[in-house]
Amino acid sequence: MQLTSFTDYGLRALIFMATLPEGQLTSISEVANIYGVSRNHMVKIIHQLSRTGYVDAVRGKNGGIRLGKPGSEIIVGHVVRHMEPLQLVDCTECMIAPSCRLKIALNEAVKCFVKELDNYTLADLVDTNQPLYKLLLTERPGSAVE
Repeated sequence: MQLTSFTDYGLRALIFMATLPEGQLTSISEVANIYGVSRNHMVKIIHQLSRTGYVDAVRGKNGGIRLGKPGSEIIVGHVVRHMEPLQLVDCTECMIAPSCRLKIALNEAVKCFVKELDNYTLADLVDTNQPLYKLLLTERPGSAVE
């Protein structure tokens, strides 16, 4: 199974925000620049993540974005379910749909895939991952990583 770029960059945005000190704001532009994705695409991603509570969007002159809850409470499988259209095939126009077992097998495979992701939190992906911190935070102007 391959995730859409929407979900992929959504997870990457969360990972980046999880490397920041708790409560620290960043910007959509900064996240987009770090990963080399268009700002417009990242706006849509962050909007979806904020609608589902994974990101807190702070308005105003000193606003920005940050994690909406601690990384230990953000379950990767839940994020994927909120972001990803999990239907692998469209059987509506298929002549064998009434007797096809492939769609059952594919649905079971998707359930297993996402269930495995339920075993991981955002904190599991980020905490004590010093190489990740160095890669992400050295890209930020004025950041120092010990």
